[in-house]
Amino acid sequence: MPNEPCLENFSDWSTERRQEIVENWSNRQVGSRVVSETDNLRIWHLELQPGERAPFHRHQESYFWTVIGEGKSRSHYHDGAIRDTNYQPGDTRHYDIREGDFFVHDLENIGSTTLVFVTVEFKR
Repeated sequence: MPNEPCLENFSDWSTERRQEIVENWSNRQVGSRVVSETDNLRIWHLELQPGERAPFHRHQESYFWTVIGEGKSRSHYHDGAIRDTNYQPGDTRHYDIREGDFFVHDLENIGSTTLVFVTVEFKR
């Protein structure tokens, strides 16, 4: 696993965002707060008001998220990609992340409604 991102794909990003991904490269806080944790899983709650942004964080364990209401987000990924996503209540996405793999991204609420997610990480 790389110790830091290769910034050659980030020419469209602000200096501040480029610095933030470097500083948060190992950040494992994938939500606002942990609401439950066992030996096998960790459940996170994330709430973002319109215009609010969750900082860059690393996903390196399999997980899924479910969104509670409708909304729209933008994420910047460690490979330089930028993706906008529209959500409907109950949308769920699963990620099977193999040992040694990971991805890093941020999450910005670019819609007009509060985004609320429940994320469940499966511990190795």
